[in-house]
Amino acid sequence: MGTTIFSQMSQLATEQQAINLSQGFPDFPASPKLVSALAQYSAQGLNQYAPMPGIAPLREQIAALIQRCYRRSVCAQQEVTVTSGATEALFVAISAIVSPGDEVIIFDPAYDSYAPAIALNGGKAVHIALTAPDYRVNWLQVADAVTARTKLIIVNSPHNPSGMVFSQQDWLALQQLVLAHNLFCISDEVYEHMVFDGAAQLSANGFSELAARSFIVSSFGKTFHVTGWKLGYCVAPPALTVEFRKIHQYVTFASFTPAQYAIADMLAQQRQQVSGLAAFYQQKRDSFAMLLANSRFNLLPCQGTYFQLADYSAISELDDVSFCRWLATEHKVAAIPLSVFYQTPPQSRIIRFCFAKQHDTLQAAAEALCQI
Repeated sequence: MGTTIFSQMSQLATEQQAINLSQGFPDFPASPKLVSALAQYSAQGLNQYAPMPGIAPLREQIAALIQRCYRRSVCAQQEVTVTSGATEALFVAISAIVSPGDEVIIFDPAYDSYAPAIALNGGKAVHIALTAPDYRVNWLQVADAVTARTKLIIVNSPHNPSGMVFSQQDWLALQQLVLAHNLFCISDEVYEHMVFDGAAQLSANGFSELAARSFIVSSFGKTFHVTGWKLGYCVAPPALTVEFRKIHQYVTFASFTPAQYAIADMLAQQRQQVSGLAAFYQQKRDSFAMLLANSRFNLLPCQGTYFQLADYSAISELDDVSFCRWLATEHKVAAIPLSVFYQTPPQSRIIRFCFAKQHDTLQAAAEALCQI
């Protein structure tokens, strides 16, 4: 296993004193109420191990959030587990279901933790490439990729890095495929509340037969702008949750205790922090696009997440890794090359920017990018 591209590009950004639009983290502060609650609970002495599945108030608030968003009732005790970030939840879910020789379907460009976790558990990742400009899934192609060894399919909507969002038809096609071939599903939904342009916020939670065979993963780090807190969760039916927790107890056992109490308060008392997230990030997407209107970058559609893909074909013939290094070194803006998310990269010149930044940051980056 090598060093992730996120670590490489963030290190390069630091070395070059470049504006970091590469790694997906906000550069603006979290809610003062959230930070105050964290300090309050820590001062009260809630600094020791939490219960292994997570504190009860947080799990109950997660169940309430799922009910509000997707009209699904889940059992906080038997179906919700708090984890040390979504990446831990993804690793644990893969470890709980994948055995040596199993095949796992993933979609490229794919978040870079999927394939290593599959390999570390003895499985084989079967890569299906999605292509620009819209990165839609061809479900007939997916069905053709299923074999007798296929155990699991991993989906991610809203999709990092493309910004593609599954439609109702996508979710129904996935559900049909899972049921027809007796598969399991991991639904990576860390950007679930960032769906733009009035589109419906959909989830595996909204499709009962799919949810019955799924681990559904999300992230408070993304939702509350606190990626460094590494707090996420996994929702799965009781039988799958039992297997999930068997692994979780030996990976982290329990997660950041005072943060769990603080997040529980936010979910209970500051619901607008979640419900307003789509409008908040849509404004940043639109502002960033406007700032780059006079650049030579061609911006691809972005239906969700806080990432914007950009085609630089009009600027350079460099491959995307070399272009990103040149961009950070010569123009002091760091981005992520899209090819690193593929097993077999397509012949394209596309990079990823993160627009989860203050307006001044985006403006400074855009000024540099428009001069190229």
